[in-house]
Amino acid sequence: MHTDAWTSPAPHMVDDLVTAAGTDHVRLVYDYLDAGDLDACASLLHDHVVLVLPGAPTAHGRAAFVHTHRDHLGSPARHEIDHVVAHARTVVAAGRRIGTGADGTCVRFVDLFRIAEDGMVESCTRYYHAQP
Repeated sequence: MHTDAWTSPAPHMVDDLVTAAGTDHVRLVYDYLDAGDLDACASLLHDHVVLVLPGAPTAHGRAAFVHTHRDHLGSPARHEIDHVVAHARTVVAAGRRIGTGADGTCVRFVDLFRIAEDGMVESCTRYYHAQP
């Protein structure tokens, strides 16, 4: 009987567990950032995590990740996640970044996460919605 990556779950069982753990870590990253708990957020990140945000220098390492993410766009915000898709150690989250200041500015985004073999967040690249 012929089997391949699409029909045989055996080669992907470990990756599926890692992806599931990584998906939980991604959800918690948003929760901890929104709560201002940078230490808890950093605990979910790989030592050599990379963050790419539009208009900002690439951040390397845990401390740079949490501070750059927190300070990007200048004002405190909360994240509302509308959709999450995960497969093969990749997690995509689409949602809205809503400013907690007086104006409550809302910006739609998509974050593309890669998950390391140990389930930690290895990288994040953010894309913002732009009017055509």
